[in-house]
Amino acid sequence: MSETPFTPPEFRKSAFHCPTCNAYANHLWSDGYAKYGSGGFSGLAGISFSWCSHCHNEGIWVGECLVYPESSQAPLPNTDLPDEIKADYMEASSIIGRSPRGSAALLRLCIQKLCGHLGESGKNINKDISELVKKGLNPKIQKSLDIVRVIGNEAVHPGVMDLKDKPETAIHLCHLVNIIADAMITQPKMIDSLYDELPEQKKEQITGRDGR
Repeated sequence: MSETPFTPPEFRKSAFHCPTCNAYANHLWSDGYAKYGSGGFSGLAGISFSWCSHCHNEGIWVGECLVYPESSQAPLPNTDLPDEIKADYMEASSIIGRSPRGSAALLRLCIQKLCGHLGESGKNINKDISELVKKGLNPKIQKSLDIVRVIGNEAVHPGVMDLKDKPETAIHLCHLVNIIADAMITQPKMIDSLYDELPEQKKEQITGRDGR
């Protein structure tokens, strides 16, 4: 996951994750002006610009709202997710404001592919989660998977939940996908890496102890 907690663009804030380059960077601010006549300038009420110190691109703000480029309030994807899943996640986060339902459906696809990455079929999410539970899946991660599964299903099928005007729900699902990836990929990867660095003699002693 990102080392710096995700900080969405915020009006007049000095630093946040840039909506263009996704880097956490300082931003400089200026008011909008229009040229008229022979060199005169007039202030544009309510128009502001932010300038990213990392990629040098500008953001355009009307009032306190960023109107260009389109920004997401969702965190960046866990860096350990497979590239294909990252691409789906980024697409989901990019449309949260315009289509929370579309975003939720894509996030459901993310966990479907993640189940496949974890050794399950990747075809039937409900069955895959059941198989992971049999293998000792943490109950909190099981709940997280089922939340994304159920809400993602509701997004594309007629049901009792209406996500049409609830972008915050899709944002929460993004957080859950990252939580799942951290528990199922990042943490095991870190533990295995540290264990591999133990002296061979110590690992043999551990194997002998557990084999008795």
